[in-house]
Amino acid sequence: MVQRNIVILISGGGSNMAAIVQASLRAHWAQRFGARVAAVISNKAEAGGLAFAREHGIAAEVVDHKAFPDRQAFDAALAACIDRHEPALVVLAGFMRILTPEFVARYEGRLLNIHPSLLPAFPGLHTHQRAIESGCRFAGATVHQVTAELDHGPILAQAVVPVLPDDTADTLAARVLTQEHLIYPAAVTSWLEQQMARAARELA
Repeated sequence: MVQRNIVILISGGGSNMAAIVQASLRAHWAQRFGARVAAVISNKAEAGGLAFAREHGIAAEVVDHKAFPDRQAFDAALAACIDRHEPALVVLAGFMRILTPEFVARYEGRLLNIHPSLLPAFPGLHTHQRAIESGCRFAGATVHQVTAELDHGPILAQAVVPVLPDDTADTLAARVLTQEHLIYPAAVTSWLEQQMARAARELA
């Protein structure tokens, strides 16, 4: 079976990364798809998710964006670090950096992101506060393929939660996050299933 390495990029606590790692173990991705989370990379050395990765025997690396003169130089170094792990899939899980078009093109079709809104509504930052201020009765999260346009690209999965009358941005964010932890591993699973099916067709 072809080895399918997954590289996850984080900037903080990495709860979505942890959900994906736990799903990969619980659902036996290695046996089913030849897939494993091979590395977790952060642009911040203090990112809490790096400790989780190390505890699970996953390579944990830092490419500090502040060490580079511009976005292009950082993205080139980040790509070099990613490519050492020969990724089949690159997953953005709370990675708080806008990526250059060149970086996105390098991983076209194998670069996923999760955004805490029901895209195409509320791309960018402060999504929960904006949803509340707009009077939305529902909010949610979206897993999508990454394109050069921020928070766009083909939608792979969405989850919907109610916006309650007394919600703050924090309480709404917490409700959305519980759904993110479900749909992101499910979307990665679907991506892997599609890769297996494509490989089977090519062998037929």
